[in-house]
Amino acid sequence: MTTRIVDTADVDPRAEVGEGSSIWHLAQVREDARIGVDCIVGRGAYIGAGVRMGDRCKVQNYALVYEPAVLEDGVFVGPAVVFTNDHFPRSIAPDGSLKRGDDWEPVGVTVRQGASVGARAVCVAPVTIGRWAMGAAGAVVTRDVPDFALVAGVPARRVAWVGRAGHPLEDVGPGRWQCPVTGQIYTEADDKLTEANA
Repeated sequence: MTTRIVDTADVDPRAEVGEGSSIWHLAQVREDARIGVDCIVGRGAYIGAGVRMGDRCKVQNYALVYEPAVLEDGVFVGPAVVFTNDHFPRSIAPDGSLKRGDDWEPVGVTVRQGASVGARAVCVAPVTIGRWAMGAAGAVVTRDVPDFALVAGVPARRVAWVGRAGHPLEDVGPGRWQCPVTGQIYTEADDKLTEANA
């Protein structure tokens, strides 16, 4: 496995990039960011200072992953996705002076294992996107997303359940759902979905 960082990428020497990962044209990876093995950071993407990415993640072109975001293993971040990090964004303080880095407390987005965030979605920190969940393209995620939930809209709401394969699950009886791709059965209780026999 060979790590590939193209010449036009801006990767801070204090960042860690795992074996087999690729950082593409015009991407920026800030100081103390940690990128796992076999990851892809697309053209023009931004990975903020101290961001943590697990193994086999994909951050597509022009996505903005602001610190202190955490992406667990196998996370997909679509093109032009934005993860915010400020509750009360202002350029200046009440007295008119320019705000500096120590004038505010950053808050992060957490994306759990296997989850996906579709193109141009905005995740308003602090939110957690659950394991194997999916945010639809253009969604504005303002609250936590349960495991295996597909959320869409502005603000995002759950519209379906999805399995590990990413396809909507089929209702196969009271509280039971099945993946049309893998055949895996899931059970629903109290608005939560779990894998049967997992």
